[in-house]
Amino acid sequence: MKGVFRKIALLFCLMLGTGTALRATTPGLPAEEVYVEGSKSTDELDIGGIIFEHVLDSYEWHILDWKGEPVAIYLPVIICDEGWHVFSSRKILETGSYGRWHIAPEGAPHEGKIVRADGTRPFDISITKNVLSLMMSSILLLVLVLLTARWYRRHDALEEHPTGLAALMEPLVMMVHNMARENIGEEDYRRYSPFLITAFLFILLNNFLGIIPFFPGGANLTGNIACTLVLALFTFFTVNLTGTKHYYKDMFSPDVPGILKPIMAVIEVFSALVKPISLTIRLFANMLAGHIQLLCMVCIIFILGKYGPAMTCGATVISVLFGIFLDVLEMLISFIQAYIFTMLSSIYIGMARVKAE
Repeated sequence: MKGVFRKIALLFCLMLGTGTALRATTPGLPAEEVYVEGSKSTDELDIGGIIFEHVLDSYEWHILDWKGEPVAIYLPVIICDEGWHVFSSRKILETGSYGRWHIAPEGAPHEGKIVRADGTRPFDISITKNVLSLMMSSILLLVLVLLTARWYRRHDALEEHPTGLAALMEPLVMMVHNMARENIGEEDYRRYSPFLITAFLFILLNNFLGIIPFFPGGANLTGNIACTLVLALFTFFTVNLTGTKHYYKDMFSPDVPGILKPIMAVIEVFSALVKPISLTIRLFANMLAGHIQLLCMVCIIFILGKYGPAMTCGATVISVLFGIFLDVLEMLISFIQAYIFTMLSSIYIGMARVKAE
């Protein structure tokens, strides 16, 4: 049970840190604006607008269009500007302004975000699409972990094979557990295993939810650089706050000739700072690119639709087949990216835990 509570505490920290970062980088583009502005024909779709509507964050969660009207979940706006103000995002998205605040127009410094009349931003901690997705996925992950733990409390794992959810979770947990043992070492791996397991399951779950095209899936959480940055910073602080004396000696006073010590120290410090950046960009770029590829494949149907029924049918068949292929490929990439992030984190932790011989 102690391990379960550690995972819950780690997940709460991940959710809190990621949610704060997501709110600080929140665009709020109305979902229904999918046509090219100033276009002579309302049939000309703004493909770029459709794609970025799905991959960017927003103050609402657009679900579908029903009889020409958008069906969306309007999320609460929470801002501090001469006092706290809480209201539905519908009030500001439908007209573009509410009270003394409005949505920054295209090309403005804070495009798509809530700003004051002079263009400056108030303190904004609104519940956005990505923040809501973060909350739901965190609750779902907690439920999965607790249900798995309940099976092991009620059964003897040495006598029975796990079934149901436990049979799905055990190989994932043991894979990361063994990874931590191999990369960190027998003495310390149990200390860091809960963090690595939590990070792996959190990334994997949100990667899979991002592929699902309908609510509660479809949010591009791990394709948001704020989310991946917070995850990478957890690894960065875990590595550098628990590193051994030998780790810091190798960083600031490596065993090289005296004239090279300052140069090597600068290189080692720079290397330590680059590691979280590489973790951030690798996960963010791969997941964002996957979402854009899927959306582009679907949009081909509408681009070629104006050339007649034959072209539309042909494009639909090709797009659906390639879409299914990309979906399967995206599922594989989702697992690989979660695995790589966790593996590199365990390697960095292991390098920091090396003791002098």
